[in-house]
Formats: sequence, C-alpha cells, structure tokens
Amino acid sequence: MTIEWNADASEFHLRNGQISYIGRILDNGWAGHLYFGPALTDGRTYAHLGRDGFYGFSNRLGEPIALEYPTGGSGDYRPPALVVEQADGSTVLDLRHRSHRILPGKPAIGLPATYTEVGGEAETLEITLEDPIAALEVQLLYTLYRDRPVVVRSARVVNRGKTPLIVRTAMSASLDVPDAEWQLITLSGEWARERHVERHALRPGKQSVASNRGASSHQQNPFVALVRSTTTEDAGEAIGFSLVYSGNFLAEAEVEPYGTARVRIGINPEAFAWLLDPGAEFQTPEAVLAYSNTGLDDLSAAYHSLYRERLARGAWRDRPRPVVLNNWEATYFDFDEDKLVEIATVARDLGIELFVLDDGWFGHRDDDTTSLGDWQVDRRKLPGGIESVARKVEALGLRFGLWMEPEMISRASQLYADHPDWAVGIPSRPRTESRNQYVLDMSKPEVVDYLFGVLSSVLGSAPISYVKWDMNRTITEPFTTTLPAWRQGEFMHRHILGVYSLYDRLTRAFPGILFESCAGGGGRFDPGLLAFAPQGWTSDDTDAVERLAIQWGTSFAYPLSAMAAHVSAVPNHQTGRITPLATRAAVAFFGVFGYELDPTKLSAEERAEIAGQVAFYKRWRDVFQFGRFHRIRGPLDGDGNEYSWMVVSDDRRAAIAGHFQILSRPNPGPRRIHFRGLDPKLSYRVGIWPDNSTPAGLPPRPLGGDVLMSAGLAIESNRTSALQGDFRARLYVLEAVSPD
Repeated sequence: MTIEWNADASEFHLRNGQISYIGRILDNGWAGHLYFGPALTDGRTYAHLGRDGFYGFSNRLGEPIALEYPTGGSGDYRPPALVVEQADGSTVLDLRHRSHRILPGKPAIGLPATYTEVGGEAETLEITLEDPIAALEVQLLYTLYRDRPVVVRSARVVNRGKTPLIVRTAMSASLDVPDAEWQLITLSGEWARERHVERHALRPGKQSVASNRGASSHQQNPFVALVRSTTTEDAGEAIGFSLVYSGNFLAEAEVEPYGTARVRIGINPEAFAWLLDPGAEFQTPEAVLAYSNTGLDDLSAAYHSLYRERLARGAWRDRPRPVVLNNWEATYFDFDEDKLVEIATVARDLGIELFVLDDGWFGHRDDDTTSLGDWQVDRRKLPGGIESVARKVEALGLRFGLWMEPEMISRASQLYADHPDWAVGIPSRPRTESRNQYVLDMSKPEVVDYLFGVLSSVLGSAPISYVKWDMNRTITEPFTTTLPAWRQGEFMHRHILGVYSLYDRLTRAFPGILFESCAGGGGRFDPGLLAFAPQGWTSDDTDAVERLAIQWGTSFAYPLSAMAAHVSAVPNHQTGRITPLATRAAVAFFGVFGYELDPTKLSAEERAEIAGQVAFYKRWRDVFQFGRFHRIRGPLDGDGNEYSWMVVSDDRRAAIAGHFQILSRPNPGPRRIHFRGLDPKLSYRVGIWPDNSTPAGLPPRPLGGDVLMSAGLAIESNRTSALQGDFRARLYVLEAVSPD
C-alpha cells in the first residue's frame, strides 16, 4: 500500500494491490481527477488520462473536465460538491491547491467513521485547497486501506476570513467518470418493504435518491452503485458509493451532453445551510467509495468486511450475537411480569439465549397514544420494576433486553406537559402528529442531557444486556427554538448530531450492552448507526417471502452481522401470509437470528421444530454472522420466483446455501444451484436441512468444490421433494472432508 505524490507531474496516486485512485493538480491549481479502477503501476505519470489545458482558459464553457471537488459558477454547469455563500451574496469559488500531506493511519473526523487498529493498515492523503478572495479553505481527506478496495473520502470546510460564510452545499465526495455507459443501482422501498434493488441505465440529466425526512429513511438508502450493463455477481465493473450518515442525504448521478457522468454523495443540500463564523469549520460525513472489476459479489464483500471490522465498535463487534426472543408480537402492550416470565421460561427450554421486553413497560403505556418520554417503569404491570423481571429472566439462564424509543415524545406525557418546547415544531403552527407522537429536538443539548440521565438510570437499575433503540417517525415542521431565523438550515444536521451524541454517551457508559438500532424497522438502516449499534432491525416485515427481497437488497452494502432477522407467527402480522415454519427459519438464519412470537401458544411439534432450528443456528452461528456472503439468484433473475444465496466460512471448509421457492410451478424443468466461494481443491460432504438428508442422485462420496461451483447441484423436482408447494426453502450444508 502506498500514497505517492509525483511532484514533477503534480499527481497523487493512491494504490494498493487491488485499486488505484489517481488525481492531479491542474495547470490552474484546481484538483483534477484522472482515474479510479484496477491497480496501475506506481512511479509513472497518468496525466494523459485527463483533459487539462482548455477548460477555464477559452470560451468553450460547459465542456467536461474531471474534478475532485467541483464548485459552480465558473463554467462547470454540472452539480457542485461545494456551494458557499459569501458576504456579497455570491457563491462563485476558485479553489486552488495550497498544500498536501500524507498521514499514517486515519485521523478522526468527529463523526461516525471507519477507523484503523494496527499500524500500517491505512494511509491518508490530505489536500488543502484555498480561495483567497473568499478566505475559504477546504481540506480533502482520502484514506486508502492496505487490503481493501475502498477509498474513504470526506471534506472539511474552514472559514479563514473575518466575515461569516454560509455553506449551502458540502458533499462528502464527488466522482467524475469518463463515460456514461453505466447502470445505476439503488436500494428503494417503503415501510415493510425496504431496500428493494432497482437497476436502470443512466440517461441524460440527473437521477438521484435522497431523503429530506431527518433520517436516511425507509424509502431510500444512502448507497448507490454504478455498474456496466454486463456486470453480474461474479463479473464486470462496479463502483459503490456509501455514506456514513443517518440524516438527510443525496446520492446523485448526472449525465451531461458530452457523455460523461458525475456522481456526488453527501448531506442533502435541500433546506440545508450552515453558518460558518470566522475561524469555524464544517466537517462532512465520510463517503466510502469501493471498486470491483469482478462483479457485485466482490463489491459487497468490500463493504461487508469494512463495516463489520472497521466501522462497528465495542465489545460486541466480534462476538457471536445471542439468539433472541422478543415479546412484541406475542403480547403487544398486554402483559404483566408473570406472562413475561412464562414466555421466557418456554424460550429457555427451546434454547433461546436472550429475552427482550418490547414496548409498553413505562409510563401508562397501554397503547401507542401515551407516555413516550416518561421513562419510568409502569408499576401496574411490573410492580417489582425492571429489576425484578430481569433477575427472574436471568435466573432462568437467559440474558435480558429492553426496548426504548429515546428520540420521541407523546403529547399525553408528563415530559410534554413540562417541556412542550422540546418537541420539534414551529411555535406559530400546529404540529403534525404521526403514530400519536412527536419528535424530540435532539439539537438541544438539554434534551440530550435529560435523555442520557433518565435512560442511564433505567439501564443501571437492572441486569440489562441488550437494548433495542427504536425511532418510529420522521420529522415534520423542521424548526428549533435554539437557533435564530437565519440559521434554521442547520437544524436537521444538528438534530442527527444530537442523536449521535446520545448514542455515543450511552454506549460508552454501558459498554457491555449490545445495542440494536431500529427505526420503524429499517427506516434508519445506515452506516452511521453501525458505528454505535453493530446490528439493526432490518425491517418490521418478518414475512419470509418479503424478507427475501429485503435481505437481498440490504446485503449489497451491509454484512449479515448487521441484519437482525427473526421468525414470527403466521398468519404474518404484516402481510397475512402463511409460510412454513422451516421456511421462516431458513430465511432468518442469514442474519442475527431470533423469534417474534409467543412460544407458549405453540404445539409440541412446533416447539420441537424451533428447538431444532435454534440448535442448528448455534452450531453454524459463526459462519452465518461472520462468513463471506454470496448472492446467487435473486429478484432480477428470471421471473424473480426463486432466490439462492450462501455464506462461507473464512477458511472455506464450511458453507451453508439457501434455495427459496416463492410459488410452486407445475411440471418444472431442471434446475441447478451453482455454489460460490468454495475452495476448488477441497471436497465437500453435502447435506440438506432440515431433514439432514443427502440430495437425491448424489454419489455417496464427497464432491469437489470445483464441481459444486462450475457444474452445480441439481435441485430436485418439486413433484418429489420437500420443495413441493408455495413458499418453500431448502438449505444445503457443505462440510469439507479430509482426503482418504
């Protein structure tokens, strides 16, 4: 790994064994971009890849030139990375290279971010640009990891003058690519159907995904990828853009008339403005750019390992996560201590390791109309408090977890009666209620201080090992009484900074607690929260069929260790669909496994089946949570009726593949599953879960990894197999065997 600065050519070259990222200081001092792709030879100049020498020095306005951090107003009509309003009202900038330096490791930026742990793991290039007329300085940060095909980018904007400036746009990264023959992949959806994969060819003009809701949102995710039309899971070019941020974002691609494309990603400029006083600075979130010329599988693997190993933190980063049972769909608000202990007792007998008490334990919370913000135990339901039920659960041999929704407030609450001004809203207008609740103004330090105090009291009152941190509505009437009128554009970003502050303080105060993020399911499933909570509730929709699409899309940027995936009762509470218990488990295995049901209502046969599921998951937990995930067949393949995916251990001696059939088809033709990621030199014994049988027609001896990947394995006709019927699943368990 090296970051090379070629003084003669004014070029910088970030290079490891997998990728190169090359830029150049142009003749006029601007930071130009030359290349991002497979690793190129170091020690050479690549100036010929650029188009310097005419732009800005002739009358040919609007012609494309590749820039690292473009600004507007000087003839580049494409979307800018930076817009700063100056004292005279103008926004034209002329940022020119002043200096640069190469730093070991990766400096902290004061926001959730990736990091390093060992010396020599990464280097960072810092390029300082300045505009003397605006008295503005911009520090561009580029971190290159030694063994990862990623470049981590961010920018710091500094006011070096004597008058205030207003930052209108400050993107985390902008990338100019020399042609527009790409397709754009986005992860889009809505509540209960988050992160479905969309893939469309770039077209002239702008195409974007964004959020202006105060959270990264159910509707869009702060991840996009450029891929060639021929790119598949295991072949072809792909460039990923992922934003480590949990608030309003924009990811946008524009194709301009000369056939080039610009991609930018960062805080959504809509309704954003940041007052930059003299001497003050503004730090953007970081963007992680990844490159693969061997398909989407390797692109996703780059994000998985980085986010699992160098974004998630704390005691639970590398520890196997416990199998959970959550009481929400078992009881909703209707429970008492005896009922909870009864459920936990049966859960213990099934092998479950952690019991979670969900909503309804505080205030007078018998439904969702009241008590958010009043984080005191409801003694009607729990006369002995959280401590009593937690200790009884622990006495059973289980750990105890608790749900909370810190960022919300009910109008019917003591907190609202005492502090109505703490709810987000415009004093002269009515507030919009959603789910009978408002959002607390997390930009107010006194709100964060209050929440830290009251929640610390709760978490310190009992043996609590797990917290599910929910957030069930987004922001309307964005306004804070803390800021004057001309600074309201800062509110949304300051709000999410307050959320981060509370997360940081609580996770530091209770380092042994496993935090799981949640936002009405997957409404804030983003890299920003992975820095505090190493796993998230992937979606409120626990229907196995819908979860196939959700977990497939989520896997484009997020590892299985981040995806909480549970088995729930049927008919499913979100879709009404009835799926086999084995299918529900087979889908949920590929994540952090658990249950959302009342085990006291199960038959003896169902309890026995669940006990077997739990035992199976525990046996293979390290593979499921920390192995290499491979997508095989998904929603954009064929008619989308079948899914296949698999996870492989680090040493490639064990793997588990899932094949899922949504609807049964009459008289189907032959089908095969082609495994991925195996060692072609090893031989594997193949078994089938849940019946532990051997696939029909297989020879009695193990099969080579090369055969299983190249020729595949026949999937039995559903006329004769367990795949007969709708909503069926089969797992293939592959174990390497020693040579005879």
